[in-house]
Amino acid sequence: MQQAHTTKQEALDAIQRLPDNADTEAIIYQLYVLENIRRGQQDATKGNTQSAEEVMKDIQSW
Repeated sequence: MQQAHTTKQEALDAIQRLPDNADTEAIIYQLYVLENIRRGQQDATKGNTQSAEEVMKDIQSW
């Protein structure tokens, strides 16, 4: 069975949503954001997340 949305198709869809005058930098940034969302979703599915309290504790240690 084929995936409903392949990574390639998601990338093409994201690029299609950009304005026609989007430059290469905008396209690369859009793909970067898309990839990071995908990675975050995979981490969440695997349970590789931190609570808000853990994140705040980390931030305060900076």
